[in-house]
Amino acid sequence: MSSAPKPDVTPRGRLRGRRIAVTGAASGIGRATARLFSQEGASLALLDRDPAGLKEIANETDGARFEVDITAEDEVASAAERAATALGGIDGVVNAAGIMYRGRATDVPATNWRQVLEVNLTGTYIVTRSFLPWLTSESAASVVNIASAQGLLPNTPGYSAYAASKGGIIALTKALAAELAPQIRVNCISPGMVNTAMADGHRDGASNYALKRIADPNEIATALLFLTSTDASYVTGSVLGVDGGRAFH
Repeated sequence: MSSAPKPDVTPRGRLRGRRIAVTGAASGIGRATARLFSQEGASLALLDRDPAGLKEIANETDGARFEVDITAEDEVASAAERAATALGGIDGVVNAAGIMYRGRATDVPATNWRQVLEVNLTGTYIVTRSFLPWLTSESAASVVNIASAQGLLPNTPGYSAYAASKGGIIALTKALAAELAPQIRVNCISPGMVNTAMADGHRDGASNYALKRIADPNEIATALLFLTSTDASYVTGSVLGVDGGRAFH
């Protein structure tokens, strides 16, 4: 299986002056995104429930850190207010927090089904809603959500709960894009398998991908950077596939 090419990471200041909240910032895609956004000049509010990982990325990026459970509405509302105070406002949100639960429908209890939807879909909604008072006051505000290739094409057995949650994120993204325009752009990306802890034990599943490999988290972060930056100023309601060609197989 081929390895990921080295991306061009030369900072260009594409987020200079922007104040961005990133959930799931302690690890995986969220951590890669926080690192890249910091290099591009953003001030960051970092949200996660992992205090150790959160402290590490906050120290690396000089971001403001907030330990929070994104399914707890009161916690998120408090974190959003404190983040906006710390950064002097918020004009961007990246919803990167999420969980995986694998299992066929016959084996996934309703409790686990609800947990996956609560974190992935409802958590995305709660975070976005909590930051709206600040996003609506900005002229170039942006929200970017993370869906999945499973949400676009759920053709792999054992992912029903995860696919449903990510399909919901796609629909939520389009609904919010219509509702919040023209002040706030809302988009999402749809990654394939990414080289994070979530892929443990399943990395051989990329054999059907056109590019014959899984993604590096930095490759996902660059897509999030595009949709967050003014380079995507005329893009809203979109679902950007970042899946190595999985979606057309």
